Amino acid sequence: MKAQHEFFAADQVAWTPDAPGITQRVLSEGPEDNLTRIARWAPGTTTDSVIRHEYFEEVYLLEGSLTDLTLQQTFTAGQYAARHPGMPHGPYSTEEGCTMLEVRYPAG
Repeated sequence: MKAQHEFFAADQVAWTPDAPGITQRVLSEGPEDNLTRIARWAPGTTTDSVIRHEYFEEVYLLEGSLTDLTLQQTFTAGQYAARHPGMPHGPYSTEEGCTMLEVRYPAG
């Protein structure tokens, strides 16, 4: 189970490194892939492989755009994805950068 929080200013949570070109603000975290975060991709960031994970994931693009290189499709602010465990996605690229809200849930 994630930690309980009443409303707080998310911008008071520090940005921490996640992967090359990607930083994150972890808003709430628990065991077993239970996470809520804001992820920020710097302009020019590209990933190099298809992603698969063992958790359910929801992503909402807050700002910017993100291109799925496999699908050859660009997604923009206001678009949403829901991915079941094992669903392949990516690799990704962003020319202008993007910011997303990501929520992860355990598979079981």
